[in-house]
Amino acid sequence: MPELPEVEVVRRGLQRWVAQRTVADVEVLHPRAIRRHLAGPEDFAHRLKGHRIGDPSRRGKYLWLPVADTGTAVLAHLGMSGQLLVQPHDAPDEKHLRIRIRFADDLGTELRFVDQRTFGGLSLHDTTPDGLPDVIAHIARDPLDPLFDDEAFHQALRRKRTTIKRALLDQSLISGVGNIYADEALWRARIHYERPTAGFTRPRTTELLGHIRDVMNAALSVGGTSFDSLYVNVNGESGYFDRSLDAYGREGLPCRRCGTPMRRRPWMNRSSYFCPTCQRAPRASS
Repeated sequence: MPELPEVEVVRRGLQRWVAQRTVADVEVLHPRAIRRHLAGPEDFAHRLKGHRIGDPSRRGKYLWLPVADTGTAVLAHLGMSGQLLVQPHDAPDEKHLRIRIRFADDLGTELRFVDQRTFGGLSLHDTTPDGLPDVIAHIARDPLDPLFDDEAFHQALRRKRTTIKRALLDQSLISGVGNIYADEALWRARIHYERPTAGFTRPRTTELLGHIRDVMNAALSVGGTSFDSLYVNVNGESGYFDRSLDAYGREGLPCRRCGTPMRRRPWMNRSSYFCPTCQRAPRASS
């Protein structure tokens, strides 16, 4: 699943190539791609035609396109393989093209939603006074948001009575952190993923947030993390942060800090990667 850096890379591309353009036509080529828009394909297309797309926005892993002057926004669910691509009109259709949005200008490009596995999709939602699609109003701010409250996060972390990686993946507590960047930040902070949150001191929380921001900004600088051809930016280009990962996917390889072979453990239908020397398990952990 794309995490914050990957979604932000896509958002920046949409800001450059799609923002402030007026929709001329919408073509839904696969109904599953708009299944979250319960009124159906024709309603989805009708409510976009003739309207201007505002500045693309993001909270955590969620990306949306405001529809100017309507109080609505198109929420993009990228799922496992969803791609938002800006393509020339005459570019051949992608094999898994699901939705095409054309614009009322002479720039010669259109927005395409491509999704091989059809887990993703686009849907239109009313927005809150803050401009968020109402279905994601419960999502917390992400650590790159200027309004993210470090102290409030620390207090919530201590109240949560859970383990740190579970807390980092709780989108109502902090958004945008997924499995990859949680493992990376925890490795940088020398914290085991099963460490209880109740014992976190304010300096420890501040240090961890710093590492989360550092690793996300580092990923952003190289276009995010691409493990296969399914994550790309709006121009179809892959990210390169997978070459810089210190923890995720490095089972059996030496820790870049101490040389101990990295380990992988099953965790909540995922995997956790860690160094058993640098990130010692809490005593209560089995």
